[in-house]
Order: sequence, then structure tokens, then C-alpha cells
Amino acid sequence: MKTVLRFGLFVSVLTGCSSPLSLYYREGVPVSRLQAETTDCQVKALKDAPVANQVRQTAPIYYPGRTRCDSAGRCYTTPGWWEPGRVYSVDVNQGLRNQVEAQCMAAKGYRPVSLPACKQDVKSQVPPRRTTTLPPLSPNSCFVKYDDGSFQIVTP
Repeated sequence: MKTVLRFGLFVSVLTGCSSPLSLYYREGVPVSRLQAETTDCQVKALKDAPVANQVRQTAPIYYPGRTRCDSAGRCYTTPGWWEPGRVYSVDVNQGLRNQVEAQCMAAKGYRPVSLPACKQDVKSQVPPRRTTTLPPLSPNSCFVKYDDGSFQIVTP
């Protein structure tokens, strides 16, 4: 659902044919208005819940030494060693920011939806035409992605 809450990045979610199209939806709204209102809500969310990165580290791992013996019975022990944990950062406000954005969009009458990619037989039957106004949806609705990043919502 996190992807739904980041409409501004939905185009990057469409990297593969099988990736769903996740966006806010309100029937009859022009896509340009949807994009503008999504940006407004993202800016509001960023002001209300700014980025708050924290540096963290996973736990270190200890590898114990090994004892090896040769055919003459002489044994050698190698020392153990510690492998440090991985250092990474986390935006602790990301979840709150997503909630603020979702509440803002809900107040404007939008709801999050996720549409599957259309199967090839459906794609071949519809004339290519990017969606400029959000159409009515049905349980069979799907989308076609175009090379320029635009999409077409299809309701077979």
C-alpha cells in the first residue's frame, strides 16, 4: 500500500509488465488534476511529517575459530572474528507521512486503487489512447503502460 501513497512515483513502479498500477482514484477527475492534488498532499505531508533519518546498524556476527589437525596429529587453531553489522538509515517519519498524504487525498474524495496490467489479448483489442480522465472502474479493469510513462485504463 506504500506505493499507492506515493502517486508521484507511480510511473517508476511501472517498470515491469506485471507490476500493478497504484494510484489515487476518483471517477471523472482529469489525470492532470489528480497529479496536482497528489503533489499538494505530498507537500503538506512533507511539511507535517518531515524526513527524519536515523542511522542504524544490524547486529554484528561472530565467527568462531576453527581447529584443524594434520595427519601427524598437529593441530592448529585459527582465531575467531567479528563481522560488523550493516549500517543503514531509516526515515522514521515515512509511515506518518504516508498517513498524512492518504488522509489529505481522502479529504479530497480520492481512494487508493491498484490495477493489474492488461493481458496481451486485451491490449491488442484496444486502440492506444492514454487516459486523460479517470474512467469508471469494474472488477475487470486493467491498464496498459506506454513508453512515455503514460497509461491507459481499460475496462473490458
